Amino acid sequence: MNDRRPLLIVLTGPTGVGKTDLAIDLALHLGTEIVSADSRQVFRELKIGTAAPTQEQLARVPHHLVGHKSIDEYYSASEFEQDALRALDGIFGRGRCAIMCGGSMMYVDAVCDGIDRIPTISDEIRRSTWAEYESRGLQHMQQCLLELDPVFYGQVDLKNHKRVVHAVEVCRMAGKPYSSLRTHSRRPRPFDTLRIVLSADREVLYDRIDRRVDRMMDLGLADEARAFYPKRSLNSLNTVGYKELFGHFDGLYDIGEAVRLIKRNTRHYARKQLSWFRRSDDYLWLDPERRDEIFSIVDRRLDDPAGFQSPSSGVI
Repeated sequence: MNDRRPLLIVLTGPTGVGKTDLAIDLALHLGTEIVSADSRQVFRELKIGTAAPTQEQLARVPHHLVGHKSIDEYYSASEFEQDALRALDGIFGRGRCAIMCGGSMMYVDAVCDGIDRIPTISDEIRRSTWAEYESRGLQHMQQCLLELDPVFYGQVDLKNHKRVVHAVEVCRMAGKPYSSLRTHSRRPRPFDTLRIVLSADREVLYDRIDRRVDRMMDLGLADEARAFYPKRSLNSLNTVGYKELFGHFDGLYDIGEAVRLIKRNTRHYARKQLSWFRRSDDYLWLDPERRDEIFSIVDRRLDDPAGFQSPSSGVI
């Protein structure tokens, strides 16, 4: 048993599918801890709109990388990778397995496979590049990117101003083309992974999403968003739920339309998440309602790594 590599159990999937509750139950079953892989739950101020674990849930199972940053702080997938690996090293020192729970696709990939080493952008370059975009527009930034990195210029969605500006930032920070840093090589890890995508029928998932948005509104999401309205330009607030309410505060539409847009855009994001995970054969797709089967699969993998056979593909 002592010669076995520790196991990271990844519970991911679309927003609203029920990852948090299942992860807590599984952690209690295994006697382990949870590392969050949610790119917005890292911000301590954002509680309702990110569906962050409640104080009661945090008290039941130790969680890592929840609420450890402020919305004013820059935080990247590369920084998350290093923070998560340090957290996992501590958890594996206390036991044979850990759980990573969250639906931020790049965060999950960063921990499981490693991501390209993109330099952290300095505050000076970030401010000056975004000021340049705001004063001179997207077409100017596209031309900058073409001059700095014609390869990535031919790959990026040129209408996505965030990706264009970020690529220019990276080129300026690194002093070399962004494309030259994108190697997509998988890094070895000192642990094994069991990667599970929790999924459900589309109608069931969409109903869960709609009900969750209604619950967030009942809990005070509009008041939470209004408190951050003066800081609405922060990247940490550029997320579904807050963006739509900021539009309502700007007078673009009424509160009913804001809620409708939150539900619609959350469903769009869920589809994007599912498409991302379908690109890999490393994931086991399971129905979150069939908890006993999920627990059994995890137990079998822990008890007999050599003899473990993954269930056939498809949602069970």
